This record gives sequence, structure tokens and C-alpha cells, in this order.
Amino acid sequence: MTDPAFQAMSVDEYLRSEETSPYKREYVAGFVYPLHAQAGVSQPHSLICTNIAGTLFGAARRHGCRLHITDMRLQVGAAMFYPDVMLVCGQETPHALYETAPCVLVEVLSPSTAANDRVGKYAMYTGLPSLQTYLIVEQTQRRVYEYRRQGSEWVLREVTGGDTIEIPALGATLTLDDIYGGVLPA
Repeated sequence: MTDPAFQAMSVDEYLRSEETSPYKREYVAGFVYPLHAQAGVSQPHSLICTNIAGTLFGAARRHGCRLHITDMRLQVGAAMFYPDVMLVCGQETPHALYETAPCVLVEVLSPSTAANDRVGKYAMYTGLPSLQTYLIVEQTQRRVYEYRRQGSEWVLREVTGGDTIEIPALGATLTLDDIYGGVLPA
């Protein structure tokens, strides 16, 4: 089977067709792009996403927030993405098929997505007024790149060792042990 060709379509066409598509696709600038990872992510990738969501789940429920893992779309302008983990607090969703105002986004790096997560998605995600934290998580080493909004600026901090990541919307923290438990040794 060959890879599907890029297809031009409207956002509405994308949303209608995504429900019946045999694979996940992201939508950027009028084109859909198949996510090749849909054929299966690595076990470390899956476990890291689950660890993050599992650690934050209780606090998210207590605070009335919505926590999504891998399957909920995020609309950024005229683009649609599938973040690995997305936390949305304080706003009702305007559409049942996507979110628009996350406060935390997480992407776990894969060889096929690393450049886009670090550059393309960073540029689009950090333009969201609601976003406070964007985490880029390595899956082959215990290292997280934390982008945190400070006023109108984004500050990068490399999280290693015993550092913690604050999730202010939940009054919670993430440690590298939380993120990498059962995946990579301390």
C-alpha cells in the first residue's frame, strides 16, 4: 500500500472526512497530512503519554479540567493537530470534535516528528493565548524541554535530574520519575 497523497480541503471537509478516515491526519494550511505514527507508536512513547496523563488525571478532575491523550484534535487557527497530551481548563469547548484553548500541551518526540514538534508546532502552539506550558519530551533519555509563558515571552528550561515541572492550573507537579516510570531508569 502506498502512502496517501496530500489532499487540499476545507476545515469542514477535513472534520467530516476525519471521522471515517482509516488513519489519523493533521490539517495545516488547507492540506491534510497523514500521521504515519498511526500504524503504531513505540512502547516508550505510549507509556510516557500514559504516565503524564495518569499523573495529572486526578488533579484535572478535581479542578474541572479536561485531559486528553493522543486522540483529541486541537484547532490552532485553520490548522488541526493531535497533541500527545492536552490539558484544557476553564473554557467550554465550542465543538465536540476539537479543543481550542489548552493551558498545557505535550509532544513526545519521535524520529519522524521531532523537527515539526520543535519548530512548526512550537510556533503555532505558543501563539495560543490560553497556553501556559508546552512540554517537549524525549523518549530515549530522561530530558524534557519546558516552554513556559512569562508575560508575553516564552522561556525555555531543560528539565533533567531531580527538577520538577509545575502545572499551575492544577496546583500539581510532574517529575521525571512520573514521566519515565517503567520506561527509562533513573
